[in-house]
Amino acid sequence: MCGFSGEARFDSGQSDVAAVARMTESMAPRGPDAMGLTAQGRMAFGHRRLKIIDLSERAQQPMVDAELGLTLAFNGCIYNYRDLRRQLQEKGYRFFSDGDTEVVLKAWHAWGTEAPKRFHGMFAFAVHERDTGRLALCRDRLGIKPLYFSERGGKRLRFASSLPALLAAGDIDTSLDPVALHHYMSFHAVVPPPFTMLKGVRKLPPGSIAVFEADGRRRDHVYWTLTFDRQADDIACSAETWERQVHAALAKAVERRMVSDVPVGVLLSGGLDSSLIVALLAEAGQKGLKTFSIGFEEANGEKGDEFIYSDLIARHFGTEHYKIFVRSRRLLDAMPKVISAMSEPMVSYDNVGFFLLSEEVSQHVRVVQSGQGADEVFGGYHWYPPLMNSNDAVGDYAKVFFDRDHAEFAEAVHPDLVGEDYSAAFVARHFGQPGASHAVDKALRLDTTVMLVDDPVKRVDNMTMAWGLEARVPFLDHELVELAARIPPEHKLREGGKGVLKDVGRRMLPAEVIDRPKGYFPVPALKYIEGPYLDMVRDVLHSRRTRERGLFREEYVEKLLRDPKDHITPLRGSKLWQVAVLEMWLQANNI
Repeated sequence: MCGFSGEARFDSGQSDVAAVARMTESMAPRGPDAMGLTAQGRMAFGHRRLKIIDLSERAQQPMVDAELGLTLAFNGCIYNYRDLRRQLQEKGYRFFSDGDTEVVLKAWHAWGTEAPKRFHGMFAFAVHERDTGRLALCRDRLGIKPLYFSERGGKRLRFASSLPALLAAGDIDTSLDPVALHHYMSFHAVVPPPFTMLKGVRKLPPGSIAVFEADGRRRDHVYWTLTFDRQADDIACSAETWERQVHAALAKAVERRMVSDVPVGVLLSGGLDSSLIVALLAEAGQKGLKTFSIGFEEANGEKGDEFIYSDLIARHFGTEHYKIFVRSRRLLDAMPKVISAMSEPMVSYDNVGFFLLSEEVSQHVRVVQSGQGADEVFGGYHWYPPLMNSNDAVGDYAKVFFDRDHAEFAEAVHPDLVGEDYSAAFVARHFGQPGASHAVDKALRLDTTVMLVDDPVKRVDNMTMAWGLEARVPFLDHELVELAARIPPEHKLREGGKGVLKDVGRRMLPAEVIDRPKGYFPVPALKYIEGPYLDMVRDVLHSRRTRERGLFREEYVEKLLRDPKDHITPLRGSKLWQVAVLEMWLQANNI
């Protein structure tokens, strides 16, 4: 786990090593253990390292193999690297390190753009071929690891593990992208790739490779797509058979994510998903497991913790459990750092929760497993059941998921930024793609491959890496995701959602955890913006920089400020908080 950056020139100019150094240094929290730079002619790479596998200096990055003529910068973890290493050794490759980085490098030499298909893991990497001058950027199937880039006139390419790192290098078009702005304000703050909030920065789509030739010509490869096509055997399969298959696949996914040369803990909310991870580790004989939970003060009578459930699981499986309780004042104090830790503006209240939890957890372990993805993969959200009999899948999805319709978007932002209804058009295009015929399948595919990537997964990556903590997500094991896609919707939506997972849980967990109401990471003080939180938001939105930017219409902002609780999205988010976060993020990045 780490952060990396680089620059490639496609003209006669030399790479800007100082710019790469600035990008790399800006990501120091992602990789606090070591920094490396390498440059040759038109190419320069930088890397910040968090030592998880092969703690020796032999695994230092950027990794250069002079014999093969390759330079690699890699972020993530390849869980099956030992098996791949043996395969490569049988092909005659010699290794000088013991980790997964060198396996990625030699796999690229052996199999080229087919190599990522062999990887089980989360990864983003850049690899440069000395002899061809070719550069390739690659991202894992489900976008767990980020990869941003900026092209300039076909002559220069910069890339990095975070968007602010690219800003640190300078010379970026920071004007707002109207398509991204529409998605942020309408599509629940999800900005699908390749867009980001800035016109000058793009992000590589998950499951893809971008290959840049020495002259700058670009070719894109998509090496993985998720389909919900089912065979007759899948449709006829019993609930008991699906339960056995999911149990085995999830157990394998959890086992894979224990690959590490340092201890691995678990973020334990006390919900079904994280509790299953603990249960499966106990089933596999794991001892001395450290688990971590966080809670907050109540607000408006809404409880701010779920310790009753996390305590129950910790006792049941005998974990070494840590509870972190956060006073509301600490939330307020942490907000500037939380905003600065965001690669892109993210509105979820639990950003600050993950940030503060990660601060504490990083003092005990460097790697954790976390339960993100189960709701999207196994149908846990409330908007899926109504789609079972939908005659208007796009419209019914938008009613429950979109924060604003296009008319309200036009009311909220400067007229120059109002264009088409980009978000509705995006959902319609995605739903219309082949590989998912049922409305529920269309929504699950969209949420798994787009929403999940640019909301929960990005949030966890940004907030954990702010403290040099690696988070692994077994519910996004691609083989498990592919298995879940084959399960008919009716099995997934049983019992209010995640029926198959609940079947697995009933064999392993206390009933109280399974039959409880669905919980979320509760941060009630940010859900109900009042008192000092409202003062903070008002100060930001009344600031000189906000007025000069003129992004939001003044009358719309004042309407939200007058009564924040009266302006809540269908997903129970604050429209005021959404507006404020975007402005705070722009200001934090000096835009």
